[in-house]
Amino acid sequence: MKNIKNKLNDILDSWKNNTLKDDDVLEKIKTLFIDDIGIANLDIDRERRRGFPETVMAEGKNLDDLKKIVGRLFEKNENLILITRVKLNIANELTKEFKDLNYEEKAKILYYQKKAEKKVGKISLITAGTSDNQVAEEARVTALIMGNNVETIYDVGISGIHRLYLNRKKFEMANVGIVIAGMEGALPSFVAGLVDYPIIAVPTSVGYGANLGGFVAMLSMINSCVPGLSVVNIDNGYGAAYIASMINKKIEKKMKKN
Repeated sequence: MKNIKNKLNDILDSWKNNTLKDDDVLEKIKTLFIDDIGIANLDIDRERRRGFPETVMAEGKNLDDLKKIVGRLFEKNENLILITRVKLNIANELTKEFKDLNYEEKAKILYYQKKAEKKVGKISLITAGTSDNQVAEEARVTALIMGNNVETIYDVGISGIHRLYLNRKKFEMANVGIVIAGMEGALPSFVAGLVDYPIIAVPTSVGYGANLGGFVAMLSMINSCVPGLSVVNIDNGYGAAYIASMINKKIEKKMKKN
C-alpha cells in the first residue's frame, strides 16, 4: 500500500500532466484521509498519524453495515483491521464472508493482521475477580495486537489480597499497568501504591445494586489518593490497552535511543 506522500505525488503529477482536472484535485486529496462510504467516514489516515488504525466498534451497528465497513477496509489493503464488542452470532456471519478474520470469543474481538508486530516492553494486566475477565480479555487482546508483551494476573482482588502478594514478582517489572475491578473498585489504588509505574484503572459494571452498573467503582477510582493512577470509562478495556500501549512503546523507544 502506497503511503500518503507517494499518493499525493501521484495526484499532483496527474494534475501537472493535465490528466486530472482542477476541480478533481481536492476530491482526490480528500480520499487520502477519509473514505466516505455513505454509512461511515472511514479515517484511513489514522495509522500514519497515531501509529494505529481506526478501530470499528460493532456495538450498535447492524450486520449489513458491518459487512460494508469491513469489506471496504479489506479493499483498502489495510495491515490491520480490529473490530470490538462483536457478539458470537455476528462474528460467525462476518467470518463466513471474510475468511481472513480471526475471532477471540472471550474478548469479543474480530481482527485481521497482515503482519504481526514484534512485541516490546511489558504491560501488567491485573483483575480483581473472574467476573472482570471479559473486559480484561478485551484489553489483553488489544494490547497484544498492538505489539506489547502482556503479563496477566487474574482474580487477585482485595477479598483475598494475599493472592496479589503471591504474584508480586510477575507485576513488579513493567512499564505500565492496567488494573480492572468492579464492586467498590479498590484494587487499582492498592496496586498503584506498590509499583513505580503508571496504573490505568478500569471500573467494570460488575457488582450488586448499589454498585450502580460500575458508577460506584469509577467514582472510587477517580477519588483515589494514590498518585500515578488514571481512570478510563466503565468496561473500557480497549481504551485502557490503547493508552497503555502508547506509554509502553514510548518508553521502549526512548530506551533504544539511549
